[in-house]
Amino acid sequence: MGGHKIRNQQSLHYVTLTTAGWVDLFTRKDNKDILLENLAFYSKHKKLTIYAYVIMTNHLHLILSVDPPYTLSGVLRDFKKYTATKLLEAVKTNPESRREWLLYLFAFFGKKTQVGHQIWQHSNAPIELASPNFILQKLNYIHFNPVRAGWVNQPEHFLYSSASNYLTGDGVFEVTLLPVLNETGWVKVG
Repeated sequence: MGGHKIRNQQSLHYVTLTTAGWVDLFTRKDNKDILLENLAFYSKHKKLTIYAYVIMTNHLHLILSVDPPYTLSGVLRDFKKYTATKLLEAVKTNPESRREWLLYLFAFFGKKTQVGHQIWQHSNAPIELASPNFILQKLNYIHFNPVRAGWVNQPEHFLYSSASNYLTGDGVFEVTLLPVLNETGWVKVG
């Protein structure tokens, strides 16, 4: 996964942002909210468009794009850098029974890279989405992730996912709906 690069900076991409060591950092609402608040900031100020997302315990899947003059690589780099700082601060200051263990692990991964603490893995595992079927495959993969994990029976029941945006038009975080392919062609869901 480390060899993937974003070649077309303004095209639609599926990315996965994963915590260092696959550490379960997003088990707490505060940490998930840090991600959503910062995605909202980048949407408003850095021309980032988010079409789908799911926040799992140790990773985040997104379908997104960015408009010029910004690049997707730059926006993801800045997002990870800023959220790493905010998440580390949250671990240190918010009630967290695993505080010492989390700080130890993130310091361990930080020593390997000489940055002090490392929250995110370096790779975003970007995949450019060009065909309608591939887009739909990744959209379904994102939305069914919590179902496969056994957390919910239906994708739209998971709070930290865009599945409810697509089904009901409402969710905890606003996304731009992708056209979805059905038997008659492209339609917007929601």
